[in-house]
Amino acid sequence: MKFAGIIAEYDPFHNGHAWQLAQAKALGAERVAVAMSCSLVQRGALPLLPEAVRTRSALTCGADLVFALPAPCACAGAEAFARAGVALLAAAGCDGLVFGAETPDAALLMEAAELLDSDSYRAALKAQLAGGARSFAAARQAAAAQLASDERVAALLDKPNNNLAVEYCRAIRSLAPRMEAYPLPRQGADHGEALHSAHGQFASASALRKLWAEGGADAVAPYVPEAVFPLYQEAYSAGQYTDFSAAGRCELALLRSACRGQAPFADIRGVSEGLEHRLEAAVRTSTTYDELLDALTTVRYPRARMRRLAMDAALGFTADSLPALPSYLHLLGGKKDALPLLKNCALPVSHSLARLRGSGGASARMAEAQLAAADFGTLCRVSPEAMGGLLRQKNIFLT
Repeated sequence: MKFAGIIAEYDPFHNGHAWQLAQAKALGAERVAVAMSCSLVQRGALPLLPEAVRTRSALTCGADLVFALPAPCACAGAEAFARAGVALLAAAGCDGLVFGAETPDAALLMEAAELLDSDSYRAALKAQLAGGARSFAAARQAAAAQLASDERVAALLDKPNNNLAVEYCRAIRSLAPRMEAYPLPRQGADHGEALHSAHGQFASASALRKLWAEGGADAVAPYVPEAVFPLYQEAYSAGQYTDFSAAGRCELALLRSACRGQAPFADIRGVSEGLEHRLEAAVRTSTTYDELLDALTTVRYPRARMRRLAMDAALGFTADSLPALPSYLHLLGGKKDALPLLKNCALPVSHSLARLRGSGGASARMAEAQLAAADFGTLCRVSPEAMGGLLRQKNIFLT
């Protein structure tokens, strides 16, 4: 592996992320590119910190190029999220994908990916769902257990990072077969796990967001690289971080506004099985964002999926308006000596979203969706900003 790729959110960037970048170089990568969630993250929410802070953090700690994973691709289920990230990094020229997993066994993860791509698995999954499986996740694991020759394959699917790792492997199989998978063990806390002294200097991103909410930037200092911490202090002092209370109310306001039309959510991406009616009813009766999610969430419809659905509906992300995969590479920042790599990209590349939007077609639609998410995000910061900031944002080049 000479040119490693990493798909990340850096929400926020912490010691575990810095360790992963260092490991990519230790595995032989001369350069590392990151496809980073831009304006929205996979859990269906705004990121804590702006793209500029997260990009500079990554470049400071070892990344060479940072590309935007556009908001519609970032705010998506594991399969779509993984496919978009792999497609971006493959177009950038990466020959290896480095990612975290609870079970860092590349061969086993690829075996699981091959199973999930098989016709026999699809038939077994359909049967499980038709038979009244408790949830999609339960049906998925039961179908895999039914078919896998190695019981460890089905067991993989019981862990969140393993699930995403398998989706990365599926994306590699179909979109970038020359790319190698390099799974790494998670350091310290598991995904979503609370802080514990046994984790040392490593903490999950969700734990750090909670710490930030309770004590500001200073509270996360022990868990982020020393070189990055001043960026967090500056963002905190300037109010350049998300006010999640304001974000919830703004999102609910957008959803209420949409309810003035007929069948307002029928065309929203991810709608099925009458979910548009469930969403409209929840919007009409909810007075807080948490109430909305409580009304939508069931065993069949997990909270993360409902957060993504609500965000798609608030921003008007319809099923037929957005391409499944990015059609350009939006460069957020890079090391100056890595910029010659951009000459070999298989997709149009630019640091200017306005230029990419101007190319029309699928690129224009994706860029417009990205701008909608960015404008929503800047309004929901502690110190809100005017519209169009992403079009004026300067690129970040480090020597």
